[in-house]
Amino acid sequence: MISFLKKYASLLCLTVFVFSLFSCSMQTESLLSSPNEQIRVKFSLTEAGTPQYEVFYKEKPVILSSSMGFEFKDQPPLNKGFRITEMNNRQEDETWAMPWGEQDSVRNHFNELKIQLEETGAPNRKLNIVFRVFDDGIGFRYEFPEQPNLNEVLITDENTQFNLTGDHQVWWQPGDWDIYEHLYNATKFSEIDAISKRDDPNLKATYIPENAVNTPVTMKTSEGVYLSFHEADLTDYSGMTLKVDTSNNSMVSELVGSERLQGKAIISAPFNTPWRTIQIADRAGDLIESKMVLNLNDPNILGDVSYFTPMKYVGIWWEMHLGKSTWDMEGSQSMNTFTNSGEIKPNHGATTENAMRYIDFASENGIKGLLVEGWNTGWDKWINTDDREGVFDFMTPYADYDFDKVMAYAREKGVEVIMHHETSAAPLTYEKQMDVAYKFMKDNGMNAVKTGYVGKIIPKGEYHHGQWMVRHYQKVLEEAGKMKIAINAHEPIKATGKRRTYPNAIAREGLRGQEFNAWSADGGNPPNHLPTIAFTRLLSGPIDFTPGIFNIKFDEYKPDNQVSTTLAHQLALYVVIYSPVQMLADLPEHYMENGKPHPALQFIRDVGVDWSESHVLDGEVGKYVTIARKERGTGNWFVGGITGDEERTETIVLNFLEEGKTYEAILYEDGPDAHWDTNPQAYEIKMMDVSNTDTVEVMLAPGGGFALSLKEK
Repeated sequence: MISFLKKYASLLCLTVFVFSLFSCSMQTESLLSSPNEQIRVKFSLTEAGTPQYEVFYKEKPVILSSSMGFEFKDQPPLNKGFRITEMNNRQEDETWAMPWGEQDSVRNHFNELKIQLEETGAPNRKLNIVFRVFDDGIGFRYEFPEQPNLNEVLITDENTQFNLTGDHQVWWQPGDWDIYEHLYNATKFSEIDAISKRDDPNLKATYIPENAVNTPVTMKTSEGVYLSFHEADLTDYSGMTLKVDTSNNSMVSELVGSERLQGKAIISAPFNTPWRTIQIADRAGDLIESKMVLNLNDPNILGDVSYFTPMKYVGIWWEMHLGKSTWDMEGSQSMNTFTNSGEIKPNHGATTENAMRYIDFASENGIKGLLVEGWNTGWDKWINTDDREGVFDFMTPYADYDFDKVMAYAREKGVEVIMHHETSAAPLTYEKQMDVAYKFMKDNGMNAVKTGYVGKIIPKGEYHHGQWMVRHYQKVLEEAGKMKIAINAHEPIKATGKRRTYPNAIAREGLRGQEFNAWSADGGNPPNHLPTIAFTRLLSGPIDFTPGIFNIKFDEYKPDNQVSTTLAHQLALYVVIYSPVQMLADLPEHYMENGKPHPALQFIRDVGVDWSESHVLDGEVGKYVTIARKERGTGNWFVGGITGDEERTETIVLNFLEEGKTYEAILYEDGPDAHWDTNPQAYEIKMMDVSNTDTVEVMLAPGGGFALSLKEK
């Protein structure tokens, strides 16, 4: 009889998406499926009233039973003694347009379950947990409804578990509270050792308190299922690292803390946390194609952002990393200041004449943008002192940089100048200056700014990835949005899909970039770095990686450093790494050969930066990746492929081309004897006519790559 009542009660609670056991008022368990029914989430309460969830993919578990809850300062934990008071479900299936991006539009299709919980005993606090299940993964977040016992609380820990089904292969970097500029490591889960990555000599700010990993963190199960863990819509909360229990194949959320608060995050109900996300795929490339993290953010609230147009740009930047010139006119601030690779050459980079030289190069090659670093006073004091407040004002140029003359010359040549605001990790100073600095930009026709936060955050006790700085990064987006300015943030908080809501968030650094090749003591980025980045960091959002180095060895500047790729690999990055702003990072003279433009420069001139379609044709984490993209407006296709330290043959199936049309194909590939170390600049260019029934076979050298342009005839 009891069994029959349970079955009857569950039928009363049945919806298309949610299956609940026992009765609506007494239920303790629910199932939620993805639209294609391949992914399922099971939510339940334990006998003690602790929330827990499980995740299944194709009927097999991928996340074992994992608990959920919070600890607060001066309040009991919020993690047990719950009852379910109500459950609601809904479905959404919409398509939204990307103002710029990897494709024209994005489908947002999910099933949602909202579980409303209340403590059965005093103080009877309430907590909602919302699950959204997509065909490519799940997201869930906590909602604190308005209630008298949670007016303002300090979270000391969020305890969201992720209990894995085995000792997976993992591509991880340490859970550093200050910087994401570590190399990724490829190990079994049981071998993760973040503590061993402390005290990196190449990093100006780094803090790794325990054995935790930063997100996105990507895994592959023994059954060949790919998982990637991250978060979405990080707005007013601490960034999440994942503390690992290597003995039990388990992770738990570990929020970045504040020494000043002696806690992790201050919240006031009503409040929603960021979404905790798990992407699930049979194919590594599907992780890249997923737009789930974007879909878990709110729609565009800025409206028209046509003041920003995707662009390629050049810049006075790489020469400081090489040690050819300095950021400051005083001649003390090249990267040689911070490394032992050579003496300082007192040669200011941001002079009027040098800026005009870059403008000429950009104009002659159809490059839209110019970035100038070191143009404003203060660079002699910006990092070698603890008193960095008020060092820069972002409007006072050095005496050898005629700002008005450079701007007039750029306008004459049709080149847009990108502003540079290095804050020296003093965000309070920057917040005081933003209004006048952004007005100065707009008065001079500047629509985008690269921001920087190098060094330890002032005030002491705050970290780049904590709630205090998350709020600052958010304020920058909001204030810049009001002024119609786009933000390319360096030393940022990680991307979590905010670009959907604030499409002025055009790119971020947040990884170990190209500059490490010029001066890092550990030899720079290894050949497998970018084939790993494609399936880890790149999953979170656009990267300002600064590709396009042609002078691979640069022995005249740094004989002990080099770029560990071939030249063809550098070309491929304009397709493989997505960003609406792509730099030609090398010096203008290195794009010349025998007094003429380097033949391989043509691909960079041609390649798009804004796309209507993107497809990952092939790829394996840390080994290789090949991506095809269709340019908005022109219909031209570009394909880029890179490999790690092993050579391979790639067969490109061109069935993505429009049927019945012929395309002129130009292939830029590694030479027969190319190698990232012994012969990195060997390349070949081939031309052919192709259609969507053809295939193109390419040999990639160790550390190599290829770039293919396809234009309709």
